[in-house]
Parts: sequence; C-alpha cells; structure tokens
Amino acid sequence: MLNRKSVQSAPTDPPAGSRTRPNMSARAVPPSLAGVKHIVAVASGKGGVGKSTVSANLAYALKERGFRVGLMDADIYGPSQPGMLGAGGDKASITLDQKLTPVSRHGIDFISIGLLMDEDTPVIWRAPIAMKMIMQFIGAVEWGERDYLLIDLPPGTGDVQLTLAQQASLTGAVIVTTPQDVALGVAKKGLKMFEQVNVPVLGVVENMSGFTCKHCGETTAIFKEGGGKAMAARLEVPFLGSIPLDPEIMMSGDQGVPVVQSAGESVPAKAFLAVAERLQEEIARLKAGSRMEPVNMEMADDGVLSIEWPDGHVSRHSAYNLRLACTCANCIDEDSGRKILDSARVPLDISIQEIKPVGRYGLSIAFSDQHSTGIYTFDHLRAIDEGSGGNTESKSFDV
Repeated sequence: MLNRKSVQSAPTDPPAGSRTRPNMSARAVPPSLAGVKHIVAVASGKGGVGKSTVSANLAYALKERGFRVGLMDADIYGPSQPGMLGAGGDKASITLDQKLTPVSRHGIDFISIGLLMDEDTPVIWRAPIAMKMIMQFIGAVEWGERDYLLIDLPPGTGDVQLTLAQQASLTGAVIVTTPQDVALGVAKKGLKMFEQVNVPVLGVVENMSGFTCKHCGETTAIFKEGGGKAMAARLEVPFLGSIPLDPEIMMSGDQGVPVVQSAGESVPAKAFLAVAERLQEEIARLKAGSRMEPVNMEMADDGVLSIEWPDGHVSRHSAYNLRLACTCANCIDEDSGRKILDSARVPLDISIQEIKPVGRYGLSIAFSDQHSTGIYTFDHLRAIDEGSGGNTESKSFDV
C-alpha cells in the first residue's frame, strides 16, 4: 500500500524559488475507514449463490477467532443482512454530525439500507441516488478500530463494485460461486474485474457444494462439485474452501443467527471456520509479498513525481511526460488506440496541481492545463518509467 504518512499535502508557503507543491491526498481511504486494518469485498458476479450467507457466517467466524469485525451490506436494492443477523426492526442511529452508527448483532457491527428504511418499503431509486448511499456507507459510518470489514456486494460488475474499488482501498476480494457452469462463468467475470482494478483476489469459495444425507451419510452433488476449486486452479488464485448444501444453514439464516454460532460443531460451521482461517493466511501472504503498488510517493521541488516501488526501484516522472502519457478518452481513441492528444498544445511548463489515489490500482492527476480525466494505473506508471530507462524527467522537453 501507499505509505500514507509520506503522501502529504503541500506546505502553505513553499520555499523561495521552488515550485508550489501539488495537493497530494494523505489517505487512500476516507477517515471513517482509517481504523480498519483489512477491507474485504465478498462478491459473486451472479445472484442466488449464497454470497450474503457466506458474508454473515465468515464475519462471525472471524469474530470467533478473536477479531473485531464489521459488515457492510452494499446491496442497496436487495439488502439481506438485517434478516441474516436478526436485526428485526432495529434502525441505525444518526449522530448530530450526520454520522451513521452501525447496529450490533452477535458481536458483529453492521450497516445496511435495511436499517434505515421500513422493512416492507422497497428501494425504488435510480442509480445516482443509490450510489450516494454507497458513498455514505463508505464515508459516514463510524466503524472505529476494526481488524476486518467485510463488504457484502450486490451481483454484477457495475458502479457499486467500481466505486468501492476506487474509494475503499480494498485489501482484496473473495469470490463466491456455486459449482455449476452458469455460476462459474459469471463468477469468472467478477474475478477478472477485480484483477483489472488491481484488487487482489484472496480466493474462491464454492458454496452449495454437495448435500450429505444425515440418515445414510451419502453425499449427493446436487449442483455438481469441484467447479470452484477447478476455476481457482485455472485462474491461479487461492481456493479457500467448500461450503456444503445443508439445511442447518438455511434454518439458522431464517432465525437470524449465523450457523457458526447456532450450530458450532456442525459440518457447515466447521467449513466456514476453515474458510476464515485460510482467508487470514492469504491476507498474511499478500502482506508479505511484493505487489505493483507504490510504497512511497514524493513531489520534488522541481515538480518531478518520485515513486518508490516494492522492489526498491525509484521512478521519476515529470509533469510534461505524464501529461503526454495520459490514456483517457480525450487523449487516446478508444476504438483504434491511436493517440489523439496534440503534444504541441501541451505547455512545456505544465505542472501537477493535485494527485489522488484511486483505490489500490492507480492515481488521478490534475494538471495546470485543466486536464484531470485520466487515471494512471500503477502498471502504466511503472511501464512508462521502464520504457524511458527510468529517467523520464530527462525527456521532459522533447517535442
């Protein structure tokens, strides 16, 4: 991750003879999430695979392992967590400064649109209004200090997923699928989406993986089996485990109690606990590994952006070369890939006005020529640095 302490706003009065430093956001996450160590999205791409059930039980399994856990229900149109956690008619409270206080159930603090509206009231909102509520969940919930915040995502790969990837600085994502081909195909798209925005895929969970008869002990693969594990192996991501198709899970969900709590010695409860343990291991492995994500960023007095990478390499990017390297639709033709930016119209003395992290995969840069629509992915920043021999500032005025 970015070293947040080293990415600081400019001093009000710069030293004489130096350039004014741009505004560089000190945090990649809003203050409400600053006390959360690990933010994990639980996604499926497809509805009906039991993602909300997995989210609730995984949250409780982590709590049972001694962690402070929060849960965000990001499904605005079909919230499930108030029912899964037995919140009944409870409502989230709103503080004087317009902050939301989560509701606590079974040792898990959670927020949901279902805690803000009457139980029988449908959410009939257009997308922009729904996205405003997601932004409230990101920036206006008092989560405090947490080891884990799980985010129960809605199906699909749209606005909600992209907004959370950009604004919440996700530690990673867990992909939930069932074994049949139709679910696997959609889950694969969800997995690929997270890869494209540089959110690590922490693993795949195969839900509804076989039904074991309590009378004869025979297991029947009602929805096939092994598809999730095979997909994880094919796409080279971890497989976190399988959750059986078991009536205990359904009954516990209807009672508003995670099965890990209501039937702790049952087969499904032990399966969820095993998935929680593997998730911890994957996060620890990810933390110890090297990723294409800056560990430090600094803006020099000469206006050059210096980026330190996990392998120790330091790249330097001038404002002029960064402006020429923009890949937004105003600078690159989306169909042909042809460059449409006229370099002659870029001022030689252009400067960077502001730099903001975009999730865990890039930077948004605003320039003095009023251009601010481009997102520079970390892969792109490293590539243009290596393409110039690691000395981008030396070519600043090549025209």
